[in-house]
Amino acid sequence: MSSRMAGSLLLRHAGGASRRLFSATATSPAARPLLAGGEGVQGSWVRLMSTSAGTQAKDEAAKAAAAAAAANKGDGEKKEVAVNSYWGIEQSQKLVREDGTEWKWSCFRPWETYSADTTIDLTKHHVPKTMLDKIAYWTVKSLRFPTDIFFQRRYGCRAMMLETVAAVPGMVGGMLLHLRSLRRFEQSGGWIRALLEEAENERMHLMTFMEVAQPRWYERALVITVQGVFFNAYFFGYLISPKFAHRVVGYLEEEAVHSYTEFLKDLEDGKIDNVPAPAIAIDYWRLPANATLKDVVTVVRADEAHHRDVNHFASDVYYQGMQLKATPAPIGYH
Repeated sequence: MSSRMAGSLLLRHAGGASRRLFSATATSPAARPLLAGGEGVQGSWVRLMSTSAGTQAKDEAAKAAAAAAAANKGDGEKKEVAVNSYWGIEQSQKLVREDGTEWKWSCFRPWETYSADTTIDLTKHHVPKTMLDKIAYWTVKSLRFPTDIFFQRRYGCRAMMLETVAAVPGMVGGMLLHLRSLRRFEQSGGWIRALLEEAENERMHLMTFMEVAQPRWYERALVITVQGVFFNAYFFGYLISPKFAHRVVGYLEEEAVHSYTEFLKDLEDGKIDNVPAPAIAIDYWRLPANATLKDVVTVVRADEAHHRDVNHFASDVYYQGMQLKATPAPIGYH
């Protein structure tokens, strides 16, 4: 009994001491500011956070001001945009022409320019003898009739339509030869590159004439339709008979030579204004600075004559029972 009483007295004494301790802590002057956010630890932490945020905002504002000053440096100087690539693709250094001026074209480089061979024979013609040749010849002739009706003597727009079609065969032929080379584990004799160069050259013709004449909306729609039909027709034609496909292109290029000859006649007769040559043409064909549209049409016609000879030659190779890889391709003209 005495031991139980002693234990209860001890517990009451300990509980009273605990209550006095916690009440003293809660009501102490140092505790009240802590709970109120005053001069205690919590209040100091709040002030520290606000000071840090303010400093960060000032740093960001200073960086923005420095960036704006750098952007405006030079009082309106031309701004250069450098794209940093994680993949290691770096922009090349500034290219210059032979006279030291800046090269402004990204679609082709100075080493891809050339001087067209304007001494090429423009009168060459492959006389159709076999049935396939005659079909190819009259197919091209039949396509010229609606073209004459639609464009008449508007040779600027006519040239654009012609180039959208003429740029297809080289791409299709090069693609199919590329796939054939992969399937058969064999070389192409350089013909893949030769045909792709032809397609790129025809595309540059189009880019040039876009600077001379702007197509109307219905002419653009016609281009989409004709290109879609011709691409698929030539694709299947090349799969069935490459010699027929190349012969068609040879005759198509003969018609191109004829069309550009008529274009030149109208320029010489004053029916079409002989305007200054586009800048892209001057750089691509290495023409003189004072070149005119007549000079551009002359070099384009020479290109078409070269394509005529290449495609008729390719067709002849197939007619002799050989593959193109057996004969080195005419690389290096462009």
